[in-house]
This record gives sequence, structure tokens and C-alpha cells, in this order.
Amino acid sequence: MILHSSIYDTRRIWKTVFIIVALVMVGVFLYISDSLVRDLAAQERERMQIWANATKELASATDGSSGTDVDFLFSIIEGNHNIPVLLVDGDGTILLHRNFDLPEPVDSLSPYMISPRNLAYLEEKLQHLKGTENHITIQIDDATAQELYYEDSTVLKRLAYYPYIQLAVLLIFVAIVYFALISIKKAEQNKVWVGLSKETAHQLGTPISSMMAWVEMLEASGVDKEIITDLNADVHRLSVIADRFSKIGSRPEMELNFINEAVDESLQYMRSRISSRVKLTVNRATNDCGVMLCLPLFEWVMENLTKNAVDAMQGEGRLTVDIDTGTSTRIVYIDITDTGKGIARKNFKTVFTPGYTTKNRGWGLGLTLVKRIIEEYHGGRIYVKDSEVGHGTTFRIELLKTK
Repeated sequence: MILHSSIYDTRRIWKTVFIIVALVMVGVFLYISDSLVRDLAAQERERMQIWANATKELASATDGSSGTDVDFLFSIIEGNHNIPVLLVDGDGTILLHRNFDLPEPVDSLSPYMISPRNLAYLEEKLQHLKGTENHITIQIDDATAQELYYEDSTVLKRLAYYPYIQLAVLLIFVAIVYFALISIKKAEQNKVWVGLSKETAHQLGTPISSMMAWVEMLEASGVDKEIITDLNADVHRLSVIADRFSKIGSRPEMELNFINEAVDESLQYMRSRISSRVKLTVNRATNDCGVMLCLPLFEWVMENLTKNAVDAMQGEGRLTVDIDTGTSTRIVYIDITDTGKGIARKNFKTVFTPGYTTKNRGWGLGLTLVKRIIEEYHGGRIYVKDSEVGHGTTFRIELLKTK
């Protein structure tokens, strides 16, 4: 496949670069955030180790003569206001709990009494914490040991989730910016399309009028009528082309057409202009139906697809147009199938991109224009239904029937 690198390849490269840069930024951001979480977790473990040491010293102090500053130890234990802690003995009995959001309020008169509901809650927490690394063994003496279990503080929990929240916000922001840029780009493309089409129609108007006048002069001069007929046909063709361009950019007038007749009329011009080595077959719908069409634009679509198919077959092969109106659906299907060189599956959507072409000459705008006419003006769909490299391609058009 041949692509105009200045239009398509460059855009694809920039998209790839944008994605790579975004992924690198996300990776760096998550790494830094993860480092902060690990550092804070290490600090909290150090605080819990100090808390465990204070508990050990306090348990070892039997009276004030031991030289232990009991008030200082209590201040360390009571100073923990944000890290949930469970202290259990060797039998697994909960001796102390702090900073847990208990289901029932603690009785201020008996703060060390644990209600059955709170006890069940703390036991569940204990079983969960036994499967984590947030655990410190406190060896009171040779025969006595206690176990300290703790949860991450609220700050650490929030910080652990914060990177993902920021990442989500960043992705939403990038998506908004991306789609905003796409919308702006499409708006600019629309202006270019409309401007180019209107200017083309305008530029064709003057020579067409001049040619019509020359044909009348030649007819009055007695030139062979067969020549005059051919000239009139070509002038009419140019007028049709100019009319098509003039309709781009404005809402075309839609009229009721029967689909079999509309397809036949669309292919009439191409029948006498394609190679005799191309067999063109039209399988009309058994049950004809009405479709709202702008016939000049629809004819442009069919001619474009037919010409592309003939080019893909290099002037030799079979071109089949199948019309299916169905009975259980409101959709009309038109399949244009050729026996040409086919399209790789990865390019099924790319073929409608401005700049895509398989020819050495041309701007690669034909299928883009076809897609615009079918989808934006007629409210239908067009896509590559099937294709195999070296065997051919089927384009499908979907249009709505009239009620």
C-alpha cells in the first residue's frame, strides 16, 4: 500500500510519540508515588517499633524504684492517635486496641471492657492482620511474649490510593484535551473541505457556461449532430460534477428514491466507460423499497467505488453489486465486490483516512469523501465488509429505508 507520508505517516508517528511520552510520564509518576508510600510505611513501622519498645518497658516496670519513667512510656503509647493497633498475648487474647473505628461506642466508664460486637469486629481485624507484614513480636521476658499488629494509618491509605486518583484525573484530562484537539482538527478539515468544494464548483462554472455557448455556436454552424450530442453529454457531465461539489458543506436536499433504480442510474455512466474485460453484474433487490437520497451525491459514491474497484482489478475481473432490502430490518445493504488485489485487515479503517491511496497519483481523498457523503449526509454507514489480499474486496453501504 502506498501512503502519502506527509499526511498519514507523519500523523501516525506523532500519535505513537504522544502515547510513548504519556506512558513514560505515567510510569515516572507511579514510581515516585510508590516510593513515597514505601518511605511513609517504613516510618510508621519505626513508630510502631518505638511503641512496642515502650510497651515492653512498661510491662517490665513493677514499681517506681525501677528507674523507669512510666509517665514517659505512657505518653508514647497514648501519643499514637492515627495508627490502628492491636496488642495480643501469647494465647491470642486481645489486650489492647487503639484507633479502630468500632461499630459500637466505647463505654467511657469502662474503656477497657469490649462489647461482644466490638470484640467480633476486632477479632476479624486480627485475623486479617495476621496475614500481613504489619506485625512486631514483643519479648517481655524469657517466658512471656506479646504480639503487636497494626494497620496503615489513614494518611498512608489515602496516599496509597492518591496516585491512582491522580492518574485517573490525568487520563481524563488528557482524553479531554485529545478529543478537543480532534474536534478542532475536524472543524478545520470541514472548513477546508467546504472551501475546496465551493471553490471547485465556482471555478468550473465559468468554463462550463463558455462551453455551452460554444456548443450552441457549433450547432448553429451546422456541425455534425453526433458531435454536438457528444459535446452536450460531456458538458452535462461537467455540470453534474460542479453541482456535486456545490452540495458539499451544506445540507443537501433529500428525495425519495427506489433503491434499485437509484443504483442503476448511478452505474449507468460507468458502464460505458469501464474496460470490456470487467464484467459488471447488478443483483437487484427482490423487494424494492424507498430510501431518502440526494441522488447526485449518491451517484458520486457509487461511481467512486466502482472506479476504485476497476483500478484495483487493473481493468480485468468481476465487479458485483448486490442490493439486499431484507424483510426483518429497516436497513438496506449495498455490497460492492471486486476481484482485485484486496486490502490488508489492518487497513480496513485506514482506507477512509485522508491521504490513503494505492495509486502513484492522486490525493487519496475519494473514499474519505464517500464516507462523508454516506454517513454525514445520508445517516448511513460504509465500511470494508470483507477483503483478502490477492482475492478482492467488498465494501458495504447501509442506508435506512423510509417508514
